Amino acid sequence: MSADSRAVVVVGSINEDVMLQLGRRIHPGETVTAQRVERRPGGKGANQAVAAAAAGAEVAMLGAVGDDPAGTRMVDDLRRRGVHTGPVRTVDGVSTGTAYVTVTPDGESTIVLDPGANEFVDTAAVEAAWPSLPPADVLLSLLEIPLAGVTAAVRLAAKTGMRPVVTLAPARPVPGELLSGLDPLLVNEHEAAFLLDAGSLGPDVVDAARELLRLGPKSAVVTAGAAGAAVADAAGARLLPAVPVRAVVDTTGAGDAFAGALAAALARGADLDAAVTAGLRAGAEAVQRAGAR
Repeated sequence: MSADSRAVVVVGSINEDVMLQLGRRIHPGETVTAQRVERRPGGKGANQAVAAAAAGAEVAMLGAVGDDPAGTRMVDDLRRRGVHTGPVRTVDGVSTGTAYVTVTPDGESTIVLDPGANEFVDTAAVEAAWPSLPPADVLLSLLEIPLAGVTAAVRLAAKTGMRPVVTLAPARPVPGELLSGLDPLLVNEHEAAFLLDAGSLGPDVVDAARELLRLGPKSAVVTAGAAGAAVADAAGARLLPAVPVRAVVDTTGAGDAFAGALAAALARGADLDAAVTAGLRAGAEAVQRAGAR
């Protein structure tokens, strides 16, 4: 990466996805047989890094894998897809993170995570790797790594002039220190409801995006599937329409495609609405293909 590049640093998770194709959704207490099982590169952080690179950004990944064959496969895949993997740490005696993903014919998915080496992307790891990171315009992070590591990355990004963008997934309580640095905070409807301590958002996601600003971020984006995405910032709140799709094949990774494309657009200097529109296009493309990437 050159000093004047439009670049993105991703601080996040690297997993191997075990994809279980099911004939239908599972009911509680039920045992079913998978129609097909595949192993694929995954992890929300790695997926977002790949999406940002595919959208034209120069991307560096700060994360961790285990000293196992899966870790080697995941790092090699990132390199093949144009992501700089120098800041990825190999942790001895630990397995690479694994996500067990079920996908049903209607395109819906469920995910169970074994974090593995991702648990080592903590404050100390982020602070140790930060001086060696290439120059970048945007930080992209998420909550599949320790919260302390994400908070440290946002703090360091602010000090070094990066624009911090964080996907609050999976949803969990976060400190005001983290939220106040974000521009934007990225959430889906379920994550927004969690942050706002609401059972559901109701019909108007624009109101939810507006309410999220009260928690401290400079801007907020709430993705709402076929309804599009609500955006709120100092200029107000509005809904940007979704991109029509022919057929939903697999929703796994659609949010990561959205986040990566949005970050790449921000790094190119796009305004927030244009960046969200780029994310919506990427998400629409993602749901029409199988797999997280």
